[in-house]
Amino acid sequence: MNEGITESETVRDVVIVGSGVAGLSAAVYAARADLEPLVLEGPEPGGQLTLTTDVENYLGFPEGVGGMDLIQRGREQAERFGAEFTHGTVERATLEERPFELDLSSGDVLRTRALIVATGASARWVGATNEDELMGYGLSTCATCDGAFHRGDDVLVIGGGDSAMEEALFLAKFADSVTVVHRRDELRASEVMTRRALEHDDIEFRWNTELLEIHGSQEAGVTGATLVSHPDGRPTEKLDADLDVDQVEIGVGGIFYGVGHVPNTAFLENTAVDLDDDGQLLTLEGMTTETAVEGVFGAGDVMDPDYRQAVTAAGTGSMAALDAESWLDERTSQQEVSVVADVSASD
Repeated sequence: MNEGITESETVRDVVIVGSGVAGLSAAVYAARADLEPLVLEGPEPGGQLTLTTDVENYLGFPEGVGGMDLIQRGREQAERFGAEFTHGTVERATLEERPFELDLSSGDVLRTRALIVATGASARWVGATNEDELMGYGLSTCATCDGAFHRGDDVLVIGGGDSAMEEALFLAKFADSVTVVHRRDELRASEVMTRRALEHDDIEFRWNTELLEIHGSQEAGVTGATLVSHPDGRPTEKLDADLDVDQVEIGVGGIFYGVGHVPNTAFLENTAVDLDDDGQLLTLEGMTTETAVEGVFGAGDVMDPDYRQAVTAAGTGSMAALDAESWLDERTSQQEVSVVADVSASD
């Protein structure tokens, strides 16, 4: 990490907020374009991929690659071309004037001509005992990433919305059995997703039930779970209130959280960048990473609620860097034309 590169008087060509695979891909492309990008690492350097022990579906790694290893390789590649990295969290973005200003939690201010937002989306966790230790070791927030590791296993899916139903339906292709654990007695999912899950022969449901504890180790992976249930639903609330709940331990080989994601866009809420009701960054229509604010671009899970894959995040990262490069070139050309016009007018 380089020191002294967050001085407010320095104006960068490109600042990339986020150091996951989308931000790193953007950094590689921006650095190769001689834009000398600054990559701002947030509270979770490397993003969600660092929680994945094995990545088997990233192009170019036929034997698979560790998530942390892939992130480290990406950072080294970006640094090789001249990208700089620094730690910091953006608390406020001022985008009404140029250059843009980013106020960091450290008190530093970054100024930049172009901004690439690659802050990702954080998966919601449920607060079960041992989830910190076992995330990435049989506990996952992404069935399409890790489902193939659970061929023949009995697995749990936690949640009752569309995300959970999508996870369950995908896992049913690999797992021996899939059990959806939901804290109420009806699903929040859309009608079509609910019907597909309820009618699937390999998907079962535990209603009015919540995950209390995950059993296993990083060496053995997930081996079981403790579930609590109550006929009126939301059993952990009943447990906290010292009410009687039913408690059972079951053996499972994997647990998947399907309780949604939270886009990391709080610092954009009071800007002209468009966000949807869930906080997802909205890009303009068409094949572009441009946003409603010229010079601000989105990449990765922060603007992609559908695919959320490492390879798609890397793709949008490269697109954002290319879009930023083109936008900066266009502004430079416009300024040169304006200078020539001013000189000609004064002659």
